[in-house]
Amino acid sequence: MSAERTVQSITPAVLHRLVQEGRAPRLLDVRTPGEFRTTHIPGSYNVPLHTLREHRAELLNHLDEEVVLVCRSGQRAREAEQALAQAGLPNLRVLEGGMNAWEAAGAPVERGPERWDMERQVRLVAGSIVLTTGLVGVLVPGVHLIGAAVGAGLTYAALSNSCAMGVLLSKLPYNRGPRTDIRAVIAELRSAS
Repeated sequence: MSAERTVQSITPAVLHRLVQEGRAPRLLDVRTPGEFRTTHIPGSYNVPLHTLREHRAELLNHLDEEVVLVCRSGQRAREAEQALAQAGLPNLRVLEGGMNAWEAAGAPVERGPERWDMERQVRLVAGSIVLTTGLVGVLVPGVHLIGAAVGAGLTYAALSNSCAMGVLLSKLPYNRGPRTDIRAVIAELRSAS
């Protein structure tokens, strides 16, 4: 039986104080480029989770000793922390509560074009499917089972703290935003050293 690692975290208040004092660690935002463009912590670098996993060996050579990982709520940041820790990077922390907590604390953000967050999009799509199949199911027997399948998927998403529908929606052009160029991120990391 393997011992489970404890993920180190940092509160928005402590991180905000470090930023104000000019002692901010490297901030890697692992959300999609679309989410990052909508709102992010000033000075953070956007390295989407899938890009970070794919290029973690390249990133290791360009990260300072202290790195804080940021996402919307903390889940993707914890996954990024696991990937980087397995690759050998020490001193990783996850922003507690992610951007949701950062903004709730009144900490500064840079804003871009407004867009619906992924959770809201999932609620719209899931609700629309359930509503439509429920109404059509009155006329077409069996169609209601599609809504039941969506309900089962949402239940599984809550229990597993994952969301297949969110992953699918993140691939839409609306959510992708500009593609992350890992060479550009590494160049930015180098120039900030």
